[in-house]
Order: sequence, then structure tokens, then C-alpha cells
Amino acid sequence: MMPAPEHGGRLRAAARKWKIPLEQWLDLSTGINPQGWSVPAIPEEVWRRLPEPDDGLEQRIRQWVGAPDSSAGIPVAGSQAAILALPCLRSPCQVGVPSPGYQEHGHCWASAGHRVTEIGSKQVASNDERWLDELDVLVWINPNNPTGQAIEPQRLLNWHDRLQRRGGWLIVDEAFMDATPELSVGFATGRPGLLVMRSLGKFFGLAGLRAGAVVGDPDIVGLLAATLGPWSISGPARFVMGKALADHQWQAATAERLHSESGRLSECLAYHGLEHSTGTALFRYVRHRRAAEIASALAGEGILVREFENPAALRFGLPGSERDWARFDRAMYLKDVY
Repeated sequence: MMPAPEHGGRLRAAARKWKIPLEQWLDLSTGINPQGWSVPAIPEEVWRRLPEPDDGLEQRIRQWVGAPDSSAGIPVAGSQAAILALPCLRSPCQVGVPSPGYQEHGHCWASAGHRVTEIGSKQVASNDERWLDELDVLVWINPNNPTGQAIEPQRLLNWHDRLQRRGGWLIVDEAFMDATPELSVGFATGRPGLLVMRSLGKFFGLAGLRAGAVVGDPDIVGLLAATLGPWSISGPARFVMGKALADHQWQAATAERLHSESGRLSECLAYHGLEHSTGTALFRYVRHRRAAEIASALAGEGILVREFENPAALRFGLPGSERDWARFDRAMYLKDVY
């Protein structure tokens, strides 16, 4: 069995390693909105009844993604449920994934018997896109996690057209898309062989809810729904997801705030010698030859960031309060003494 990829948020392991009590940590490793949507009280009957598919959630999901009526959409237990299930819907084939990128995609396709090819930034930057002709499925992360690289929607749709000529699929993971909806290909999800995945975990700050969605080609979405079976998410998760997606005022205000705070974090990193960061509204990513040393120094101060080895890099999530910002700034001053 292939070893599972590691993820951010391994706070208990960090607490054990560094012998710092769990409650004393500042976790900046996940890219999750630290000021997430406030969950209301859940009515008692929601806990006592089976989830009901006629509650209007699927329509709200399609509106969230900006999808046309010709597409289909289903809720899933976070993007991970779809990442695990989609490889089971095709016979073994050639699958492309971005590198660097969220490793669960390649891991799950490879574990299901597919041949996985990593697509690097140099290939994407080139005008020569013949690499697409070697693929049956391309899974793309837009904006990318962890680099923040964004591909314009029209280019993604050109990739889709090239794949679809041979019956190929384009699957776009838009887990970090909510603050930049103009980059989404959701409007085109009525096309054959095109899927978009979304999650409430990052922008809405509801990672523990395990709620997300897949929208796109009705035939593929139908196969996915049949694979997942009834009640793909719990009744309470449907209730919370529906309320969160309907709160457009909160979403607009949050997008504006996150863009401002991402800029603040970029300036803070640059001030402390970590210049030229890239990222999204929810995190900053910076390559640095001393990434491991910096991550270790910050962990010694009870601050957890995400470290990457190939290439050596760090990803920083947003502090959630002025106290957290001050603590992070102080720790960044101290990192150079280690």
C-alpha cells in the first residue's frame, strides 16, 4: 500500500515533538480562514431525520459555482470524498496532476491503478502543450495549493477541449477559489468531461464539517453519486452548508478582508527576508533554501507552518487576531538567532 501524503494541521504531533502544550500553539499550517463563517444553532429535527435531497441544496451549490442549468451538482463529504471516488469511475489510464500540488490527487489516482504523470511549472509556462495529448485525465488545482499559481479560465477550457476530443476529462479543484470567482470555470460545467470541485473547508473556515461539492458533466456526476450512495453528507452538514452558501453578504465582506490580510502577510514576510511570496487570499508560499530551519525555529516558538521539501519552501496561513499577528512578527524576528 502506498504511504498516505502528509497534510497541514498535524498539531498534536507537533505538540508532542516540541513538548509545547496544544493550547499554546498558533497553527498557520493549513490555509484555513481563521475567522470562519459562524455556525448557527441546528434545529433538533435536523439531527433526528435522515438527510433529505429536496431541501434545495443542490441548486444552491450550482449557484455557488456559477454553473449553468445543463450541469449537475452534488454535495460530498469534503473534496476528499470526491478525490477518493473519482479514480474508480475510469479504467486504468494516464492521469496528469500539477507538481508541486495537493498530493492526495496523484496518490488516489495511483492507488486506484492509474498511471500518474506530474506536470511541472515549466511545462505549463511553455507554449508547447503537446503533453496534454499523452493524458486521458488532467486534474488541475486552480489556484494551486501550495504555490497559488492561477490559470486563466479560457486556457483551462482550451485544455478541456483538447482532452475531450479523445474522451478525456478535466477535473478542476477549486478549493481556494472563493475569493477569486472570476478565475472559476464553473460557468462552463455543462460541458462533457468537465468537473469542478469546491469545499467549505478553506474560505468558509469549516474544515471540520467535511462538506464540499462536485459540479459538472451530468453523466460523470451521476456515476459519482451512485458510487457514493445515498446521504453523501449528513443532515446537519446539509443544513449548515445551505445556510453558509446563502450568506452572500458575509462572503463578499470576507473576500475583501482576506485579500487585505494576505497582502499584509506578504509584506510581513518580505520585511523579514522572505521576499517574492506567491499565494492566494488564504496563504502565502515562499521558496527558500533554509525552509526546514525556519520551520523548526518557528515551531520552537509554538508556531506551526507547512514545510515542503521539493522544492524547499514554506506555506504560511493567516493569523487570526492582532495578538496572533504580533506573536508571529516577534517569532520572525527571533528566527535568525537559531
